[in-house]
Amino acid sequence: MNPKPNAQPVRAGEAGFTLVEIMVVIVILGLLATLVATNVIGASDEARITKAQTDVQSIAGAVKLYRSKVGKLPDSLEALATKDDRGHSYLEALNKDPWGNDYQLMPGDRPQDWEVISWGPDGSQGTDDDISNVQKKER
Repeated sequence: MNPKPNAQPVRAGEAGFTLVEIMVVIVILGLLATLVATNVIGASDEARITKAQTDVQSIAGAVKLYRSKVGKLPDSLEALATKDDRGHSYLEALNKDPWGNDYQLMPGDRPQDWEVISWGPDGSQGTDDDISNVQKKER
């Protein structure tokens, strides 16, 4: 086959991308990375909250079982993870919440009024981000 009659050979200086084309691609990649990072960071926070909610419910179930068998609330949550004479415990392990703080057992005014709490992302007691096994009433 003969080359096209109007085809001109490519010179060495004309091959490749221009600086403007490369900069446009870099800007587009930067925008995409920003969108992905924002979504991943948000998902991480949501996963921590969900884990804390699950842990609080699991610990609350162990507290209920302890209370029904022993007749009182445990002195501390550590008692739930302590093995008895037969090697049984109410919890396999008592971990910290996803933000590195201890879960809290807060007794109420009556024996049946108690709650298990994580202080949440800010680690401060009594704030709106606290996670509890007790549903808060609307104010």
